[in-house]
Amino acid sequence: MLQPEHLRFLSEHFTAWGHMNAQERTALVNHAVPRFFEKGTNLHSGESDCVGFFLVRSGMLRAYMLSEEGREITLYRLGPGDMCILSASCVLSTITFDVSVDAVKDTELLLISAPFFAELSEKNIYVECFAYKLGTERFSDVMWAMQQLLFMSMDKRLAVFLWDEISKSGDSIVRITHEQVARYIGSAREVVTRMLKYFVSEGIVELSRGGIKIIDKQKLKGLTI
Repeated sequence: MLQPEHLRFLSEHFTAWGHMNAQERTALVNHAVPRFFEKGTNLHSGESDCVGFFLVRSGMLRAYMLSEEGREITLYRLGPGDMCILSASCVLSTITFDVSVDAVKDTELLLISAPFFAELSEKNIYVECFAYKLGTERFSDVMWAMQQLLFMSMDKRLAVFLWDEISKSGDSIVRITHEQVARYIGSAREVVTRMLKYFVSEGIVELSRGGIKIIDKQKLKGLTI
């Protein structure tokens, strides 16, 4: 059962809420379940059935594609207030590729039933528009990931990733392993390690067991342009 704080969060971030009648709101609340996932948990894999919508309250999720060789390509990450619609592919029939979703941090979210949402969107045009708008935003994220993978040099992809990380956290240290960086930018760990050593030689970063420390933000920013 949803608590008052869940209801407030749902009404604030489910933007079609103001265009739903009392009966629809009650039904939505009854089909939304609070869930908690520990860091590293797989919430949805490409072979899974239509799981539902993930509305993140705290923590972080990572959506990615997995190749036959086991290589991962990160499509986007979701933080508090973000919603994952690609885990509910049965709602948007135009989604034709498999996506996996993992918890990057300990994550609390609201899970909204996909069959219910599909039925609600058929009855309420505002909910349907909300779903397609969200789908468009996520597709834009996917296209950005593909653009980086296909058209950006390795040093620029790594610089963009590191710059995004310190911009989000406000910290000069990115606490992450080389293996995790490789997963996020769709590369091999050996390639990431080699490029980070180059960044070290250029005085851009320092490496430690605790992560990657940015020591020259101006140089790093220059590589992202």
